[in-house]
Amino acid sequence: MKRTLKWLLPLLAVLVLAALVVRAIGARRAEQAPAAPRAPIALDLAAGDVVVARVVPLARTLEVSGGLKAVNSAVVRAKVAAEVKSLTVREGDAVKAGQLLGQLDTTELDWRLRQAEQNASSARAQLDIAKRALENNRALVAQGFISPTGLETSVSNEAGAQATHQAAVAAVEIARKARGDATLVAPIAGSVSLRLVQPGERVAIDTKLIEIVDLARLELEAAVAPDDVVALAVGQSARLQVDGLPTPVAAKVVRINPSAQAGSRSVLVYLAVDGHAALRQGLFARGRVETAQNTALAVPLSAMRTDLAQPYVLQVQDGKAVLKPVKPGARGEVNGQPWVAVDGIEPGAAVLTGNAGAVRDGASVRLPGAAAAASAAVALR
Repeated sequence: MKRTLKWLLPLLAVLVLAALVVRAIGARRAEQAPAAPRAPIALDLAAGDVVVARVVPLARTLEVSGGLKAVNSAVVRAKVAAEVKSLTVREGDAVKAGQLLGQLDTTELDWRLRQAEQNASSARAQLDIAKRALENNRALVAQGFISPTGLETSVSNEAGAQATHQAAVAAVEIARKARGDATLVAPIAGSVSLRLVQPGERVAIDTKLIEIVDLARLELEAAVAPDDVVALAVGQSARLQVDGLPTPVAAKVVRINPSAQAGSRSVLVYLAVDGHAALRQGLFARGRVETAQNTALAVPLSAMRTDLAQPYVLQVQDGKAVLKPVKPGARGEVNGQPWVAVDGIEPGAAVLTGNAGAVRDGASVRLPGAAAAASAAVALR
């Protein structure tokens, strides 16, 4: 028994070692064997990642921007130097044409009017004296008591008194008008945008007191380069995005300034803006004026890629993104989005937009249901 065990133990050890060697050789061969090719992973596209190239009317547009201005506005100024006695309106108040806005102190003006009236009375009295003297001298000349030279002096005195009286009457009217100018009235209907003084302040002539704007008619004043203004014409429509408004507002070119501005050489263009309750003078607006329209095969501007030497699009063909060089043409807007005319693809081609991100040429892609159906329908035609 002992002799049998003596031979079995070494034999078992040899068998175990041989099994380990065989296992190691199999594992090494398995590592060196080429891996089975994996199936490429397809990129799932969303609805906004693909668009179908189609023939569309492209509206050529020109970008404009500027501030809104009221067509009708007025500034109430002090026509006389006086103290502000009262003001009945503040910023935001609605006023009507001819409405009383305030009053300047008339104490000095009242005394000046009284002084002018007294001067006019005195001049009237002097005129009466000169007239009586002239009549008496004419009677004396007729009777031969005085010479004709004395009569000429009386005629001159009467004419001077007449002129003095007329000047005094004019001074009364000027003083009366100055007193009337102390009453502040609204020249137009609108809303008060600025109140520049307070009661108790003394103001000089031509001092700004109140500014009124009429928001019923607003215009965009935009500066346009000389090269672009030739494409503009009165009556062209536009869409403007105004600060603070969630939706664009319609506008129309109503005037083009015949003169260029000094220095910048730009030309001012005025666009009438449709009335909106939220519009205010001074708000900044930007938008596009539709200058022309033509029809062409086009894709969204974001679908055209320019990271290579020649512009291209990625067209989906047989489940892959294929690079297609294109020649860009005119640009325009379709439903408010920028599109560009392209030459190099067929109508109905499904191309990737910029939302798809960076996709390499030949990458496998899967179209969304709607785009896949549209592409299949085009392929059947």
